[in-house]
Amino acid sequence: MSLVLHNTLTRSKAPFAPIDAKNVRLYACGPTVYDRAHIGNARPIIVFDVLFRLLRHLYGPRHVTYVRNITDVDDKINARAKERGISIRELTEETAAAFHKDVDALGTLRPTVEPRATEHIAEMIALIEKLIANGHAYAAEGHALFNVPSMKDYGKLANRTLDEMEAGARVEVAPYKRDPMDFVLWKPSEPDLPGWDSPWGRGRPGWHIECSAMSWKHLGEMFDIHAGGIDLVFPHHENEIAQTCCAFGNKVMANVWLHNGFLQVEGEKMSKSLGNFTTIGELLADWPGDVIRLAMLSTHYRQPINWTVKNLQDAEKALAVWFEAAGGNAESRPAPGVLEALLDDLNTPKMIAEMHQLRGAAGRKSLAGTLDFLGFRPEAFAEWRKATAPEPSIPVAEIESLLAQRLHARKAKNFAEADRIRDKLSAQGILIKDSAEGSTWEVER
Repeated sequence: MSLVLHNTLTRSKAPFAPIDAKNVRLYACGPTVYDRAHIGNARPIIVFDVLFRLLRHLYGPRHVTYVRNITDVDDKINARAKERGISIRELTEETAAAFHKDVDALGTLRPTVEPRATEHIAEMIALIEKLIANGHAYAAEGHALFNVPSMKDYGKLANRTLDEMEAGARVEVAPYKRDPMDFVLWKPSEPDLPGWDSPWGRGRPGWHIECSAMSWKHLGEMFDIHAGGIDLVFPHHENEIAQTCCAFGNKVMANVWLHNGFLQVEGEKMSKSLGNFTTIGELLADWPGDVIRLAMLSTHYRQPINWTVKNLQDAEKALAVWFEAAGGNAESRPAPGVLEALLDDLNTPKMIAEMHQLRGAAGRKSLAGTLDFLGFRPEAFAEWRKATAPEPSIPVAEIESLLAQRLHARKAKNFAEADRIRDKLSAQGILIKDSAEGSTWEVER
């Protein structure tokens, strides 16, 4: 069975065929580092980490290049630095470090390349010059703008006409625009804002040209997969396609476009005004990264996800069962049923169902290898459970004494007495776990 992916560009599922199986190329839009990443940002990070792991399994780690950028020049960054009274560099370095700490805790692999926008200004200028030279962009009053009507199939990713997109977009009215839909490639910078010398004067790039330049630099004029949140389809990804295809004369920028669905919190849109805005860091203060990771994968990536405390609780229970059943180490590889589920457009709900089937003795090694393959870490999870375990309702010495009495009863084959002691402890919220190595206890959560 081959990998099948749903392509936003064609609105259908199809077998994935890389341009070059020895160099499979994936690009995902990364953070704009002006504030801590929120749980909505965590969804594409986790989902496309699973895709990265799957591609590495299929084609070999050395044959997969995953690029996820960092946007470190942006008007939101400028405004936040001014608001906090710190330098732009200080803000972006601080926020990027926090982002790395958060996503590392979620069990994600670092991308192969993590380019920063400010390190690719030369490539952005070169792209803009190409677009102006071939008639797809123009300079006006210190700006460079993409001329949208010059691209006949603009709107193919969003599947909307130009009139529909104009009606739904926040179109900036400016006298120097030839068409209302034309978007900025380069804009002038005031003396107190970041700026670079260019053929159009001192200025800074527009948002969309940044990703086109970084993907071109590290993956080439055309590559295999471009991924991101559904909110980026228009205008960001639509404009990336326009810039890249028109600059190089290709019909496509990436062969496959993947988009994850929106996230809601307890049935409501996440927003600061509703008081349900949660950063990854805040969530990690209460839950281990593995629990967040599994909860995020419990819904298929293309569907909207309703983020609830119950999802987290269910994920914790599942991981506790899996880690206990998995036992020792095993080769890091997915079980056949898990692999089959992932090959079907990253069907993670089916993947989880398959993992539940591996809890028996025959599936222990497969379960251990699958958990490792997916980035789940038993040691970190065990440490969290130990640190957050509730206090027992009876003294530990009494629990240990009752366990010793139960062990004696079992050796004497007095199973009725052993069961009585187990039930007595259970009534106090103490759970007994028997294994070949002996008996352990924990407080019921």
